[in-house]
Amino acid sequence: MRLCESSMILASAWAVMFLAQAPKPPSASIQKKLATAYLAADARSTAGRQEQLAILAKLASVPPLRRSAALAWKKKLLALAAKAGPKLKKKSGRAWFWHKPQKRGLYIVGGRTRRPKGLLIGMHGGGKGAGDAGASHGAFQAAASKLGWVAVFPQVLKKTEHGWTDSGTEEFVLDLVAAARRTWKIDPNRVFFAGHSMGGYGSWTLGAHHADVVAAIAPSAGAPTPVLSRETQQIVDIEAGVVPSLRNVPMIIYQSGDDPQVPPEVNRFAVKALARAKKKWGGFPFEYWEVDGRGHALPPGGTAALLAKIAKRVRNPVPEKIVWQPKLAWKRQFYWLHWEKPIAGAIVVARLDKQGNRVLVECDKPAAGLSVLLDRRLVDMDQEVYVELNGKEVFRGKPRATLPTLLLTAARNDADLVFEARVPLR
Repeated sequence: MRLCESSMILASAWAVMFLAQAPKPPSASIQKKLATAYLAADARSTAGRQEQLAILAKLASVPPLRRSAALAWKKKLLALAAKAGPKLKKKSGRAWFWHKPQKRGLYIVGGRTRRPKGLLIGMHGGGKGAGDAGASHGAFQAAASKLGWVAVFPQVLKKTEHGWTDSGTEEFVLDLVAAARRTWKIDPNRVFFAGHSMGGYGSWTLGAHHADVVAAIAPSAGAPTPVLSRETQQIVDIEAGVVPSLRNVPMIIYQSGDDPQVPPEVNRFAVKALARAKKKWGGFPFEYWEVDGRGHALPPGGTAALLAKIAKRVRNPVPEKIVWQPKLAWKRQFYWLHWEKPIAGAIVVARLDKQGNRVLVECDKPAAGLSVLLDRRLVDMDQEVYVELNGKEVFRGKPRATLPTLLLTAARNDADLVFEARVPLR
């Protein structure tokens, strides 16, 4: 037997062995069942996330998708995601988000409940042992209605000084946003956070943690958490996870210079931090509105004047530059970045070079599990795409649309944050 014939036989044998060992893709019906199970799992719990990761692993054997198939799957997955969670009470008034084993998660619906033009999450003030959704409803209801927005006013699950980030309340607020979008036909690019006093802290902080969700935020007489020097008790920084992540979020920050309950020093420091970040990274479209003589009251003109300053803002779901400082272990997707196990306090800067069809990422911490999410809005998928991490090329090629990536990003039921391809950076 000639050598070339022997080589061909050997190559054919290896091919047969490889095909025999390669996992067989699940059938179309099984793919849909797996997708449904993925969407039903609790991504915030360890067990739920492990279940989701196992499903993604099973779907990894599905071949890359052509353009038409990717679009069809995107539509199908969004339809499944829209059914995968609860809806809210449509009529104005008080309601409970959970009913078993006991009633929990009080919220009040207000504003325009028929064909709303946007969604306002209004956060109340309070503190230890104090705080009521009725206060924010009373302050923001009329202003939201005038703008044509439906408004949802949650009440913190536990009344503490940091009620909006304690006891699962932050998760509750994000669940309310998702449920409101299932209940009404709300443009996902017109979701707004606002609040007074502790609600100002809430809109600052949740607006930063979930910057990719909001069109704009309007904190009133409330500030982010400061970091104090142990020696002097002077403000030296703002709590991690806030200022850097606000690069693409329009803000109106209201403060009275004589506020006895929330003195202006923290907001003044935070605004200076925003200005420094703007100089470093660009972006940060904020306005600081300070007056005197109002004490802890609402701004001149009330909440109508406050919301008027952000009313025309629209979220950009695919900004050309992102700055992300993760804070939450369960917040894995941020615009077009995904980090399976985000490192709290890390700084990730990602930008698009559309002319060069490149994605450039910098990360000051180990980037294991960090990925870039791609589609045709970001890059030319038909040409070679170059991805760099900290100046080193980590990918060069044509990204391929995959079912796991579509499912991973469709779980949020936000069409503008669904992506086709994923490029790991490590």
